[in-house]
Amino acid sequence: EGARSPEDANKIARSVVSSSLAKSAVFGHDPNWGRIAAAAGYSGVEFDQDNLMVRLGDHLLMEGGQPLVFDAAAASAYLRDTCAVHGTVIIKVAVGKGPGSGVAWGCDLSYDYVRMRKHPWMISIRTRAGGWSPLTALSAL
Repeated sequence: EGARSPEDANKIARSVVSSSLAKSAVFGHDPNWGRIAAAAGYSGVEFDQDNLMVRLGDHLLMEGGQPLVFDAAAASAYLRDTCAVHGTVIIKVAVGKGPGSGVAWGCDLSYDYVRMRKHPWMISIRTRAGGWSPLTALSAL
């Protein structure tokens, strides 16, 4: 929120949710404000970094462009518990006082995601025993 336009706000939001570093931090339950701030910064939207605010759920991690002292264990527990219950983590980024706000949806970056995409021509399925069984994808020519 606080962007110059909804388009700018959506661009920042998409940059954060598509960041591999932010995704892996969410998966690892790491309340790493730097990864979120960096993703907002490289979104291509101009904003004054002194206005940057980052929040994970109710945990304020950065305000006025400066990291804050926060309860890292509680913020990590928020990520862990929220992911376990319904999988939707709220990351709020504000960049100023403008009228633009936006929303983007993304996913984390887990071990299984990386494993399944290790070979793009392979499809992996989880077996009843909990292991992984690769299937070669066939395409009709």
